[in-house]
Amino acid sequence: MTENESKRGMKVLGVTLLIMALLVAPHEGEFWPFSIYPMFSQAGNPWTRAMVLDVTGYDTEEIWQQRTNEDFIGDPIAVREYGVDEIDFANYVSKTENWTDNRREALRIMFGLQNFEENKWLVVKAHGHLAGKDSVAVDIIPWILLTKDGTELNPNINAAEYMKGGDR
Repeated sequence: MTENESKRGMKVLGVTLLIMALLVAPHEGEFWPFSIYPMFSQAGNPWTRAMVLDVTGYDTEEIWQQRTNEDFIGDPIAVREYGVDEIDFANYVSKTENWTDNRREALRIMFGLQNFEENKWLVVKAHGHLAGKDSVAVDIIPWILLTKDGTELNPNINAAEYMKGGDR
């Protein structure tokens, strides 16, 4: 390799690094190939997802206790088996701020009312966050109970939590 080729290679490398720095710097370290993936762009941030648990055989007092991912009660329901998309369901539960009667009833209708003739299903929010340097803690927060008679909100949660968005 000649000296000119070596200098040219260093210039190309320098220009490439400069372009990368200019693209990444204004976006706080996020660059397109990584920013669309939450595991890169949102790593370490708290998250909330939703799931449904069959709590048919449990007492009301047990149902409303906050738990962790290691001691939750009930059997998880595969929402896909009821024609419900997991992502749509999780977004509906985690992003709804104003839980009106109609929005709560929509959860029951989503799964088909016939499924609640004998079953009690609990919609829960799974809230995860970093606990220390290398572990994650997940709190299972009972949110809405779905039964044949309708829906019931968690009595241990302040009613304002169910109406954050005001009266819309």
